[in-house]
Amino acid sequence: MIRFEDVSVTYDGAAEPTVRGVDFEVPEGELVLLAGPSGVGKSTVLGAVGGLVPHFTGGTLRGRVTVAGRDTRTHKPRELADVVGTVGQDPLSHFVTDTVEDELAYGMESLGLAPDVMRRRVEETLDLLGLSDLRSRPIATLSGGQQQRVAIGSVLTPHPEVLVLDEPTSALDPAAAEEVLAVLQRLVHDLGTTVLMAEHRLERVIQYADQVVLLPAPGEAPLLGAPADVMAVSPVYPPVVDLGRLAGWSPLPLTIRDARRRAAPLRERLAGREIPDRTPSPSATLPAPPARRPVTSRWRRRRKHPETPPAPTPYAAEVRSLAVRRDRVQALRHVDLTVSPGETVALMGRNGAGKSTLLSALVGLVEPSAGSVRTGDAVPHRTAPRDLVRRVGLVPQEPRDLLYADTVAAECAAADRDAEAAPGTCRALLSDLLPGITDDTHPRDLSEGQRLTLALSVVLTARPPLLLLDEPTRGLDYAAKARLAGILRALAAEGHAIVLATHDVELAAELAHRVVLLAEGEVIADGPAADVVVASPSYAPQVAKVLAPRKWLTVAQVREALA
Repeated sequence: MIRFEDVSVTYDGAAEPTVRGVDFEVPEGELVLLAGPSGVGKSTVLGAVGGLVPHFTGGTLRGRVTVAGRDTRTHKPRELADVVGTVGQDPLSHFVTDTVEDELAYGMESLGLAPDVMRRRVEETLDLLGLSDLRSRPIATLSGGQQQRVAIGSVLTPHPEVLVLDEPTSALDPAAAEEVLAVLQRLVHDLGTTVLMAEHRLERVIQYADQVVLLPAPGEAPLLGAPADVMAVSPVYPPVVDLGRLAGWSPLPLTIRDARRRAAPLRERLAGREIPDRTPSPSATLPAPPARRPVTSRWRRRRKHPETPPAPTPYAAEVRSLAVRRDRVQALRHVDLTVSPGETVALMGRNGAGKSTLLSALVGLVEPSAGSVRTGDAVPHRTAPRDLVRRVGLVPQEPRDLLYADTVAAECAAADRDAEAAPGTCRALLSDLLPGITDDTHPRDLSEGQRLTLALSVVLTARPPLLLLDEPTRGLDYAAKARLAGILRALAAEGHAIVLATHDVELAAELAHRVVLLAEGEVIADGPAADVVVASPSYAPQVAKVLAPRKWLTVAQVREALA
């Protein structure tokens, strides 16, 4: 159905091809997973299937890509639209209508389908993806995860023969991700749809893949094979595979069920071992805020209010009886939360539960309709931006909201000036998190994960006492996540308070001292990470599921205990 024949893609101005020597075939009616480290060209390979590369992106494609017998060099994207449905990393860039129902119908209108067919397929897709309650909602009012489901639904309604998905579960909570993957399984097994997807969270999708295509380091030939065979040699692999490697299991398990069947000897070895404690150090103190910095265009985007000095608080962040109403939606209600210096708190919950709204309240982007919010000694929505940025920094779910320069080097230089940091500070952070990004690259030419890493480096340059992260691992591979975890752990040890909203249960298990679960805008659980996530089937990490009932959370804990 999809065939790559010695394909190389070189973008205009690039010294080297982004991908080289790509040669593999995806049979009809199979789900094939495209894996590999960040920045190796997975999005480029996916774009070539629908003709977006090179007809839309520019550059030079050498070799041949065919889909259902059509050569993408001679067929433009509009001539492949009836065969290929594509969902990119950024669903907002694909939307062309205002409401959910209109967006689901748009693709079918473009293909000229009959109204009764369109109505039936819209209803089917609303039910499949759990969007029925959102059918009349403006897309702009949806959470990132809800928008992701709408984007997937908009390409499902025309019933394409091939689905191309780039990080389809990156913005979805665990339950919603399972629903989407179940839909994809039904399409593959019942309708014979061919699916090619790239996904960094392999723990979610590896068990569903018929085959895996591994894109290793740039310049190396791809590897195609059965999931277990590829994971045995892959530089990226999920925690259950990492645990299998540590325990010496062969063949390596890909599912929790397979791992549990082999885990009895490992549980016996761990029976008398203590689980390493991650309680924040009581000696951690909040560092002094950086020196006063000039206001730049980056900070003028925030709302300006006269500063009102509140009473002092011992917390880096303090929320009391907070309620927030956005348009006609009650986003938060009766929320109480405190975050101490040196503490890392993970906000978790379904899409639309209020996680991003709570972060926005902490950084002053939304005003409470009731209750109070304080970050240190400031009331965020009443504090001038130039003063607020010395107390709190937010890395938003859409990183381009923070990026405005024409090159990576200019972006980092601006961050250094804004933070009054030594020249090169931001660039060093970026190199630590994600090596290989050149100074002259335009931020829009970066992948979603690379843009997020750049935005994170910009915010970290100022080293704010309170750091807020909204889905910080979206688009990051396991190595980049490990580097990010190391930096955040070091910041927490120095006394910085960190609040991250995430659907990444493995990141929460790795970093969080506390987990706060939100539902319908309310806090339904708040406690030590091990207590909260192990008690939840949806939010428990893979290691906890394998080694239950004891509260092991990560492979690193197991490795430390065995050593």
